[in-house]
This record gives sequence, structure tokens and C-alpha cells, in this order.
Amino acid sequence: MKVRLAALFTGGKDSTYAAYLAEDLGELRYLVTMIPQREDSWMFHTVNIGLASLIAEAYGVEHVAASTSGVKEEELQDLRRVLESLDVDAVVSGAIASNYQRRRIDKLCQQLGLKHITPLWGRKPAELLKEMLEAGLRIMVTGVAALGLDERWLGRIIDEEALRELLELNRRYGINICGDGGEMETLVLDAPWFRYRVEILEAERLWDGVRGVYHIRRAELIPKG
Repeated sequence: MKVRLAALFTGGKDSTYAAYLAEDLGELRYLVTMIPQREDSWMFHTVNIGLASLIAEAYGVEHVAASTSGVKEEELQDLRRVLESLDVDAVVSGAIASNYQRRRIDKLCQQLGLKHITPLWGRKPAELLKEMLEAGLRIMVTGVAALGLDERWLGRIIDEEALRELLELNRRYGINICGDGGEMETLVLDAPWFRYRVEILEAERLWDGVRGVYHIRRAELIPKG
């Protein structure tokens, strides 16, 4: 019998690609999104998190969304309650290098008798982002918070030119090319396995001179034909 999987999902590149890779290991039953009630959540993504349901629909897997306090450690108990309600054997996360996130999910899964699958763990950021692009992900930058990543990046689609610029910013400033240290937030607007593509209808750039967010007000699904 196939391993039954629930993937932690934000609609960003890491969680989307991790879920896709994990499908080689089992049956992806759920995309699980935790929605923090505060912006400074220690564990969970907040930028444009309300769009996760739309992107999950584009992906074509059942979406489970739940509110979380966003308070350190308490938010893990919120996640626990969600996972306890699902008929799965393993949890997939898009962790690449964050021991904070990985260790807490490891511990939670151990308590619940679940396996924690991390397809992206330990990957070299430049190679991983290039692989995502080669796999056909259409990735939009929705948040930046690092030296060299300015307002112009907000709403930008990551392509080969953007990848080259990220490599140069890594050389000059040491930023993580995949944004695993919080340097960058993303959304996946399309992928070869998506049933629909996501089209942004209305958005605005919010920039404070140091960091910024591409706040998406309206988006819709477009059939792929």
C-alpha cells in the first residue's frame, strides 16, 4: 500500500516542489496550510497566505487550512491538531536548511507516529532553484528582506536572468539564493502538473525602504488548454 502523505503547503516554490517530489514516494492526499494570526510567526509563512487555497486548487489536491495563533511553540500544537485529524502516514515539508523548522516537525511527527519527509533538505540553493525552473515552475517573488533585493523584485518572475542576478547577490552579500533565511518569499503561479494557472488581477507593492511585500488583492484560475 502506498504511503499516504500530507504536505505542508504555502503556495510558495519550496512547499510546492517538495510536495511534487514526494509524490514519487506515496499518495499525496492533502495540502495543509496553517494561517498565522500574527505576522511574526516563528514556524509558518504569512505573505499572501490567503492565496494558498487557490494554488492548491490549481495543483488539484484536497486543501486543508487551519488558523494558528502564530505564538512560538503554541503554533505547533495547532498543527498537531490538524495532523491528528488526517488519515496519513507521513508529513512532507519544504525545509531546505532551517533546523528550527525541521527539528520541530521531526519531534511532532515522532509524537504522532508519522514520518517526516524533506525532499529538499540539504540541497545546494543555486542548483535547487535552477532545477525548479527546469521543472517548469513559474515563480513570482512576493516578498523581499535582504540587501540587494529592492522594490523592483516585488512581483518579478524568476527566470534565468533573475537567477544570474541572485547568484551575483549571493557572491556580493551572501544572501541565500532560495531565500531560506527569509530573504525572499514566493508564489507558484503555474507548473506542468497544475490543472490551472494562476493569474494576478490586482496587486500592490508595499515597500518601506528596506523590505517589501507584493500584496496580491485579486487572482483567478485560468484553465489550461
